[in-house]
Amino acid sequence: MCSGSCNGEFRGSRNSEHLLCVQVLLAVSGGPSSCSMLSQVQEGVSQNAHKKLRFFPGIVYIDEGGALGQCKEMRQKTTSELCDMFRSTGFPFYILPLEQVLDLPGSVLTPSPPSDQPGSVYKAAVDLFLQSGDSSSDGKAEEQECVSLPAVQESHTRLLQQLIGSAQTLTAKQDLLNTFRQHLLVHTARTRGYSKLMQGDSCTRLAVKLLTSISLGRGAQLAQDTGFSDCRYGGVTVVRPMREYSAKEIAYYNHMFKVPSVVIPNLDTKMPDKASIQRLTQNFVTKLQADFHSTVSTIYRTGEKLQTAGRGSSAAEDAERCVLCVCGLDTAAEEASALQATLISEQLSQSSVKPEPPANVGQCCSSERPCGGAEGTGDCCRSSRDHEATDLRSLLCYSCRRTVRDMSSVDCLPQYVLSVAQRRQNRSAMKEQISEFLLDDADENN
Repeated sequence: MCSGSCNGEFRGSRNSEHLLCVQVLLAVSGGPSSCSMLSQVQEGVSQNAHKKLRFFPGIVYIDEGGALGQCKEMRQKTTSELCDMFRSTGFPFYILPLEQVLDLPGSVLTPSPPSDQPGSVYKAAVDLFLQSGDSSSDGKAEEQECVSLPAVQESHTRLLQQLIGSAQTLTAKQDLLNTFRQHLLVHTARTRGYSKLMQGDSCTRLAVKLLTSISLGRGAQLAQDTGFSDCRYGGVTVVRPMREYSAKEIAYYNHMFKVPSVVIPNLDTKMPDKASIQRLTQNFVTKLQADFHSTVSTIYRTGEKLQTAGRGSSAAEDAERCVLCVCGLDTAAEEASALQATLISEQLSQSSVKPEPPANVGQCCSSERPCGGAEGTGDCCRSSRDHEATDLRSLLCYSCRRTVRDMSSVDCLPQYVLSVAQRRQNRSAMKEQISEFLLDDADENN
């Protein structure tokens, strides 16, 4: 009875025509929430289900052991346990190391055209699903045997560790890790032909994420970060069907129906409560929930009412998107705003600190290679790097600016991020050069 009620609530949370599709990719991290989501999807697509879910699911797991400095044996043990779990479902699965994010193309930061399907196309997709029957399921089962963890080069692991280690604070490290994991998930969904990416964020996790996002300056992106569906990536829609369940309910469900999960350490494992903003907010919410049982539901229901003002993130132009989180830029504020006051204070603090000239003109500040600056001017390669960081921040939202500011060097970012940023800067400079010959929207209306 409890299983049917939970599965019915799960199906009801996503049982709308515009969210049903043929290919759905389940992002499973091995934790209780995502494993519970996998179990309910497996129950929903079975032949004995009362209301069968009409889509073909796939599974993806991102191995983050390289960023955490885990050895190969530990990473192989974790992936082996997950492989056994995924193979028992009969779904195709993909186990990818996070190092693959370094080789992503720049198109991952460009939203693909959304697949808006009218009712007739939707009915045709349902008919195709019914006609395919077990033959497609057999093909998927054969496909999963060919999927294995790709070999990871040591150089890629070192570059990934250098990227995460370039952040000075644990808050920035977790933000970078979440951002690049999402990029890899979206790219995998696109290349594998999935139009929906299903994540297992619970109600408790979304409540913590909502307060954390506000603390990190992501108030303008709350609707995308915590809503049921996130259309910022265009053709790939991120959905969160587990948002109706609290962490306690998920724990009871997994215990009653013996849903397996894998304990995997992360960046804030064994860290103190005040190690990062994310961990501090999580401890605050969970401790408050223990004394006041409506805390999580109140925060969650408040977040449901939030919407992005103006144009949605999916309608924003390519030049108006952040090159990291792919949300619409929130930095086009008026002069009398908190953002402008913060930027002015930052500029004044930087101008008051005069950099010391290098000891030997013509030598780099690192004293390891010749400096690129002109002799006799006192210029150093550090000034050029600071200029590049300033140009990159102009293409970022407020929260991502703070994250990049905590990095020791922007050169540690993946090449696809830097190439997209350079292309946008060149396009903006070209547009400024020919601005006198362009017609404004007001001129076109006249």
